[in-house]
Amino acid sequence: MRRRRAAGGSGAGRGLRRWAAAAALVALLAGCAPREGVEEIHYRLKWLCNVSTVGDLYALEKGHFARAGLRVNVKPGGPERDALKELELGHAQFGVASADQVLRAAAKGAPLVVLAQLFQVNPLQWIYRPDKSPFREPADLRGRTVGVTFGGNDETILRALLARHGIAEGELRLFSVRYDYTPFYEGRVHFWPLYINAQAPIIGERLEKAGEPIAFLDPHRWGVRFVANSVITTREMLRQHPRTVSRFLAALLEAWREALDPANEEAAVQVLLAADRETPEAIVRRQIPVTRRLMVPEPPAAFGRIDEAAWRETEEILRVQGLIERPVDVRSLFAENLP
Repeated sequence: MRRRRAAGGSGAGRGLRRWAAAAALVALLAGCAPREGVEEIHYRLKWLCNVSTVGDLYALEKGHFARAGLRVNVKPGGPERDALKELELGHAQFGVASADQVLRAAAKGAPLVVLAQLFQVNPLQWIYRPDKSPFREPADLRGRTVGVTFGGNDETILRALLARHGIAEGELRLFSVRYDYTPFYEGRVHFWPLYINAQAPIIGERLEKAGEPIAFLDPHRWGVRFVANSVITTREMLRQHPRTVSRFLAALLEAWREALDPANEEAAVQVLLAADRETPEAIVRRQIPVTRRLMVPEPPAAFGRIDEAAWRETEEILRVQGLIERPVDVRSLFAENLP
């Protein structure tokens, strides 16, 4: 798949100038916002409370929203709690969604605005046993059994990876995965999809205890950039309440920076344990450093920077695979580009 360069100017310098200007705008508007009064807003997450929401929870528990004069209801997401639908119905003012969700909705005319990109690298990877299924490059997938969630992002990402490296689908076997990891544990599936910051520490610990080496296939490493969770709102919200949007975003990004700062790791662990009572503390302590590597951009880029080139590639992947009805101008989705 051919990569596209963002139009207008040269790459790194233009990107840094754009993000510096955006950061300055957020700071300016946040500083101008009145602190008197409290506004109640609803923020719908993409999934249940886990390590991928630690910054959102930190903002609530450590008072970042309150100091911005906002009363925020941070609500878990899930299969029946769609942030996009709640934004459309006015049940939430802000939400978290992956880029494919945003692009599918935008292709149908939904007036969405992307405020920040949380993951700089998609956490979706494939775990495998290097001693039993050696992997040096994507060509090594030939003849292997690879797990996918049909209809899920992992299927879309895998098909993009195969297309980029000239591998026909018939050259490997696709296995429909569920929540049960038994087929992978038993060796019937060689590559199993999971989130490297969430499930990998759990599955990895089990295999390591059994003396089995593990490794991970990272599609990002092999040229597939597919944007994951981003913070979104609606054009109407941005137009009618720009200062509220700026105050919310500034507070949220500040909280995420603090939560992922190694100096605050103990506080972040405790915030997460209070919200996620199912994940053992030892696992949480392994999850947070991995999440930090996926989310914190290379300096001097600011946390939450929007990777326009990756959004363009995500749009192209969806369009080539026939998953969106029409092309989407990704730049028109970014708040900084709106009048």
